[in-house]
Amino acid sequence: MLKQARDFMLRNARLLERATFAAHFDGAARPPVLRALAAYQNPDGGFASGLEPDKRDPHSQPVDVQFALETMDAVGDFDMGVARRACAWLNCVTTDEGGVPFAMPTVNNYPHAPWWETEKDPPANLNPTAAIVGVLLKYRVEHDWVAEAEAFCWQAIAKINRTQFHELMPVIAFLEHAADRARADKTMEQILARIAAPDAVALDPDAAGYVHMPLEWAPTPQHPCRRLFSESVIVKHLDALAAKQREDGGWPISWDPISPAVELEWRGIRTVDALRTLKAYGRRI
Repeated sequence: MLKQARDFMLRNARLLERATFAAHFDGAARPPVLRALAAYQNPDGGFASGLEPDKRDPHSQPVDVQFALETMDAVGDFDMGVARRACAWLNCVTTDEGGVPFAMPTVNNYPHAPWWETEKDPPANLNPTAAIVGVLLKYRVEHDWVAEAEAFCWQAIAKINRTQFHELMPVIAFLEHAADRARADKTMEQILARIAAPDAVALDPDAAGYVHMPLEWAPTPQHPCRRLFSESVIVKHLDALAAKQREDGGWPISWDPISPAVELEWRGIRTVDALRTLKAYGRRI
């Protein structure tokens, strides 16, 4: 499995994911990951240029900041300077509500997937504000933006009532590291109860289309969502995840990419994610 995946990565993946793969599975040094990330950081401190591949905007985007921070976190090499420069940009695009939008309007001027189309003056969104704040709180990054955005997250979380994956996973990331632990733990229980409701998670490992299965909600045994699923469900989905590796060594995506190049970029990301999950659950890779 790992040998074939390595071949796929070397043939097809971006430099960033090749360095990330090497750091996770080959014992390679972590600095190459930061050097690859640096190519995506704009002079304003934000990240751009398709770091999250589904839009090709060279202007800084909030989700690209999330992607960068989570990448550093995943390899255990978190650069405070990079994070503070990103906070400076986030501060410049924060709305009156206290958070950042899902996407900045410049995305409309460049190739992008349909779900990236945004309005001229977009409102703040928990996705990705909550995820960004969660990582910054985890590393205790000191910046005025963090406190302002944390206050926005609490206000926005109190209003949500959906079970949408891309809304709740950022919320969970925030709650894991929020300073007010009593409030965070109570809110986490409410969020997990919502996810446990019928039809919130795709439990059929053969479900087609853009669905989110247990291992996406609980990518590691330590994740808060892990306790929502029985051992038998997790085992079944680990078997299914391993079986989804293609003959070329990589894992597929479940949505329509905007180009063949973008599909390969995403498959590199998904391949690293799949292997990390299998490894985290003790599967031999």
